[in-house]
Amino acid sequence: MIFTQIPKEIKVMFTPFRDGLQSSFGGKVRINDFLPALQASAEAGFRHFEFGGGARYQAPYFYLGENPFEDMQIIKDTVGPGVDLQILTRSVSGVTLTTQSLEGLKLQAKLMQEYGTTFDRNFDYMNDVDNLIKTGQPIIDSGMHHQVCIAIMGLPFKSDKVHTAEFYINVGKKLLASGMQIDSICLKDASGTTDPKTIYDTVKGLKKIMPKDMPLWQHTHDTASMAVACYMAGIEAGVDGVDLSIRPMASGTVQPDIRSLNHALKGTGYSLNIDISKVHDIENLLIEGLKDYSFNPTTTTADARVLGFPMPGGAIGPNVHMMVKAGILHKYNEVLAEFPVVVEAGGAWTSVTPGSQQYWLQAFNNIMYGRWKMIESGYGRAVLGYFGKTPLPPAAEVVEAASKQLDLPVFEGDPLQAAPNNIKPAQEALRERNLEVNDVNTFLVLAAMVPGKKMELNEGIRLLTGKGKIDIPLKKTEEKSTVSPATEKTDVATALAQGSVTTRCTVEERGKIRSFLVTVEPVNGMPNATIGAASPTVPVAAPAPQKAESKPVYSTFAGKVEVVDILVKVGSVITEGEVVAEVEAMKAKHEIKSQIAGTVATVDVEIGDEIDSSQPILTVV
Repeated sequence: MIFTQIPKEIKVMFTPFRDGLQSSFGGKVRINDFLPALQASAEAGFRHFEFGGGARYQAPYFYLGENPFEDMQIIKDTVGPGVDLQILTRSVSGVTLTTQSLEGLKLQAKLMQEYGTTFDRNFDYMNDVDNLIKTGQPIIDSGMHHQVCIAIMGLPFKSDKVHTAEFYINVGKKLLASGMQIDSICLKDASGTTDPKTIYDTVKGLKKIMPKDMPLWQHTHDTASMAVACYMAGIEAGVDGVDLSIRPMASGTVQPDIRSLNHALKGTGYSLNIDISKVHDIENLLIEGLKDYSFNPTTTTADARVLGFPMPGGAIGPNVHMMVKAGILHKYNEVLAEFPVVVEAGGAWTSVTPGSQQYWLQAFNNIMYGRWKMIESGYGRAVLGYFGKTPLPPAAEVVEAASKQLDLPVFEGDPLQAAPNNIKPAQEALRERNLEVNDVNTFLVLAAMVPGKKMELNEGIRLLTGKGKIDIPLKKTEEKSTVSPATEKTDVATALAQGSVTTRCTVEERGKIRSFLVTVEPVNGMPNATIGAASPTVPVAAPAPQKAESKPVYSTFAGKVEVVDILVKVGSVITEGEVVAEVEAMKAKHEIKSQIAGTVATVDVEIGDEIDSSQPILTVV
């Protein structure tokens, strides 16, 4: 039983306004919808918040039409002075999903500090110590508190070489021996899959080698209902601070509710540095602010299966939302089953972003296209060494497939030196569009640049030109008809008597859902025909004539996807199986292949359009 004779107060970082938003909604929550709860939290005595980085850097301008730096400033002004505001950064990727140059990371650190950040929690999903040292320096130079992470998780396969207490302690030894300024260390379990004994042994070993005045933090998710047990193990072994949230954004894929851990610590000599009696108002304000948002049960319900597919809560939420939107949620269980395969074959890096997304997308590709038939760009670059050294050697067949498909050699150098310096290209893109060139605008564009992605689709450019995408997970509202069936029939009949009637018809065939516009016209000059009348003397209107030889090519995704490239034009001669367009689903490109051969008669979409399987991409004759 956990107990201490000498009372110890455990510090709390409050996470509902960053990790809670990300794990529940992919970060896609408007700032005004959670600001009252944030203000109440500061008034209740919370003095340490997670407020940026991760999806809460990208989501505001990718999906909400909000500037993330303006959001950070609003939060800073709301909580007032004397409060620590923390961001999450991803080593060589910073707040992006791709590798960045050191110059880009320096600009990132400068801006984060200017807009209110006092703590920067920096992790490397490979646990590559060299990466952590190099990317930690801009954080240190900016004056922010430098919290370096040791990323942890439970493996979905057996190994005594990695993701053990000894493995994690060894990472800590290398970090401490580097001479780099470290203000605190965090054990970060993004998937909530590490067992309590491994955490206990790791904390015990780290506290022996850490300076006595250096705090050790612990972060986990409650995805497998293990969070409180793991926090108890960590606290007993010497952890000084933990991350907690509150309903409706607690437990499930998020951190546990602060009240749960507070209750578990009663009578143990340990306590939290927060007055729990004041948190109910925060909960009520969050419920009110989020009443129009659609909570997906997959993100709010604990799922012990995560022990076999160590996905972080912050990634499960966005991926579920993306699968729903793309109309492929029925593939979810198959993707989960493929997860252990891609983890072991890739080299067992930790499933924190961007590593979790790389695992997920490769598992998704394996299910959709066949195992290793389509190597996802991030996963492929990871196994080839472009993000750092993998904990275990990746499978030879995967390395070979990645090198061949991506046309890249194996890389053993410094990922930061291999990354492009996108500051100048970002500034050139701003000038070309007569947009102001300043640090914020430059970084907004730079952070959204992805290899192969067209600049007109860059989220920074979209935001600054007033064309930002809005994609908020709100509840669907059903439109109720104010017209009775009888009246509606009469109105249609009247309209038909006066001319044609056009309506939308939805058809489901072999699992494919398509919608069509159908026009019904009066026949043989009979304006008094009655719709719905059972009269054999009234002929049925014939459908509008179509060109018999014209055939459409549709998206293979039933739900909404974005067109990111069109590879043919009117007059192009194409063959069956030829790639005619590319769409983005699950944050990755997917090829659309023509099911027919012929000549392109029309191209019916533009780059940037959102389409589903009911809208033709092009027609072929």
